[in-house]
Amino acid sequence: MPRINKSVILALLTVTSSVFLLFQLYYYKQYLSKDGVRNFNSLSANDAQWQVVKKFLDLVGRHNLPVYLIDPVTLGLLTPDTQHLKESDTKGPNCKYFCARREFTTFALLAKLWKYDAALAKSAAEKGFEFLELRGKDPRLASMDDLSGTEIPLHFIFRLQSHAIHLVVFYERSGNYLWHGPLRLKPNMDRKFVPFRKLDFGHQAGAYDRPELLLTSIDGLEIRIPKNVSRFLGEVANSRFLECRYKEARAFYQLYPDDTSQEAIEFRKNAKTLLHLAARTLNSLGMRFWLSSGTCLGWFRQCSVIPHSKDVDLGIWIKDYRSDIIPAFQRAGLPLKHKFGKKEDSLELSFQAQDVKLDIFFFYEEEDHVWNGGTQAKSGKKFKYMFPKFTLCWTELVELKVQVPCETMDYIEANYGKSWNVPVKTWDWKSSPANVQENGVWPVGEWDDVIQVY
Repeated sequence: MPRINKSVILALLTVTSSVFLLFQLYYYKQYLSKDGVRNFNSLSANDAQWQVVKKFLDLVGRHNLPVYLIDPVTLGLLTPDTQHLKESDTKGPNCKYFCARREFTTFALLAKLWKYDAALAKSAAEKGFEFLELRGKDPRLASMDDLSGTEIPLHFIFRLQSHAIHLVVFYERSGNYLWHGPLRLKPNMDRKFVPFRKLDFGHQAGAYDRPELLLTSIDGLEIRIPKNVSRFLGEVANSRFLECRYKEARAFYQLYPDDTSQEAIEFRKNAKTLLHLAARTLNSLGMRFWLSSGTCLGWFRQCSVIPHSKDVDLGIWIKDYRSDIIPAFQRAGLPLKHKFGKKEDSLELSFQAQDVKLDIFFFYEEEDHVWNGGTQAKSGKKFKYMFPKFTLCWTELVELKVQVPCETMDYIEANYGKSWNVPVKTWDWKSSPANVQENGVWPVGEWDDVIQVY
């Protein structure tokens, strides 16, 4: 057998090793970025999106940011039973929540549990993110005495390649709810940084109940989500928040000084207690309501309760009526004062609490308008109050998160006319409203059912 030349073998091994080394270098260049993370240019768009979310979670984890997922599209893919997420413990071919082709993924940040750290921007850059911080005025510091100009962080955008993370900052308000501000670009900001109009949050301010959070695994990433996903998504669709108009209210009080008498102070105190009690009762029944009539006017005009009104007024859609509403209020300590009308026509309920009356008006929807009814007990005369159609927004009054018509000016003008900004202490509910009209008379045979006074 011929002898094998050792030099030849050594040469072959050297060539083979060199080829393998070159292959490794090629792989490194093609698949790894400078910081040791896979190069997104070589990944599919879906895989790259998952990598962006992972890098973001690593970043916020490093800075101890208490974030949770609020992305409507991603949450919408989850079923109410979150146990199925165990099937998604590892990212791979079955990745379906963060691998769907999208431009954004949205998270929330609880401001109360986070101290602002300017180093976040630097850390984001080190991770490869382009970073944008958007600020706005802090409404919690605003009042009729101080229209604060203090700005707070409202939104953060983290952009990497073709995907962006939108981080919405939620602040606690005195009404025991969470609030986020609108996203407004400053004049010198890049309006093409991301397609802002496509964002799910920030077109206007929003208000939410504080969610209970669940730590789970989605596509192999440990993430907190609202425990009741369906409820949260329902809030997203109806979250628009209207701030009290402190500037206009201050101007109103300069023309018409506030009533600071002991009687007025006592009424406002009792009205606040009654409104909180009414809200708890209606919320327990799942009945939507909004500030109506004089209570709505007080919020819109002077950010307060009108002391000479002597009552609290709420509106409810008749389609949300429940037959157990009267027993529920009675159990809450509010006896029924009167019941006018019936479910099919002009229903109105009134409950008594100390020196303050609670009036609940039920609204009926027509094709081009809505209306509520009124009844004169001694004559059986019926009245109708016409309003343009409206949607509902959240606001805050007497440290309570409540709803008001979004189209508030139209609602107020329909009820009080163009001079709504001038106080009127003498008010006749049958003739003073701008939108009242007679609506016939109840048949005498129905009076026992439609006119009940206690």
